[in-house]
Amino acid sequence: MIYNDPDEYKVKFFVDNDRSPVLSYLEKLSIKDRAKILKYIEFLRVHKGVLDEPYTKHIKGKIRELRVDFGGNRHRVFFFAFVNKNIILLHAFLKKTVKTPESEIEKAEVNYYKVLNDRKTYEQ
Repeated sequence: MIYNDPDEYKVKFFVDNDRSPVLSYLEKLSIKDRAKILKYIEFLRVHKGVLDEPYTKHIKGKIRELRVDFGGNRHRVFFFAFVNKNIILLHAFLKKTVKTPESEIEKAEVNYYKVLNDRKTYEQ
């Protein structure tokens, strides 16, 4: 998503080895589920990366999860607000348990630290 207004927040997908885990996740979903998640992502962008529960929940450090419950599915997209009004989408998964699996949090954390180590790619 590209926005030209300097006052607008931008949404960027974390990419590693030419692959975005969030885009890969979205591609596997039905059109309805994908549209719902993208609508929530846009809602997040318009609200400058700040949404309270039930839309988002703090996970760890600066990492939060966007919570999209739709059609009996509980989609989760990990993200954080970054410099220069950027919201970076780190990882996405379908939640099947009551508690968020530690393995999913760890994937988001690894991607978070990769963003911090490659700041120039995401600051623009």
